[in-house]
Amino acid sequence: VQLQASGGGLVQSGDFLTLSCAASGRTFRSGVMGWFRQTPGKEREFVAGITWINGRSHYAEFVKDRFTISRDYAKNTVYLQANSLEPEDTAVYYCAAHSRTVYNIYTPNDYDYWGQGTQVTVSS
Repeated sequence: VQLQASGGGLVQSGDFLTLSCAASGRTFRSGVMGWFRQTPGKEREFVAGITWINGRSHYAEFVKDRFTISRDYAKNTVYLQANSLEPEDTAVYYCAAHSRTVYNIYTPNDYDYWGQGTQVTVSS
């Protein structure tokens, strides 16, 4: 299974980006695909996740009302629309996935597959 993340870049405060994560090698029909982010010296933190089977989404408090996660079931792809970006959102963003039926959506250790990361830099 490979996860290919894309869409990061350098933007100004208030701008938006759309991150994509395409899964190949397996068709996910259960479990979750999520986005995490990490900055140097800090642990990887949950940003957003979406369940494959019903599209139910979950968000970290710090991105609610700014970020939207969605999935394209047919393309095996998940998107993260990141609006109103702030300098504090600067990080490497990783997509991750699993097909578990019992899990904690917020816990990195519950994800079995990880993409390579895409850098998001927001200037003030």
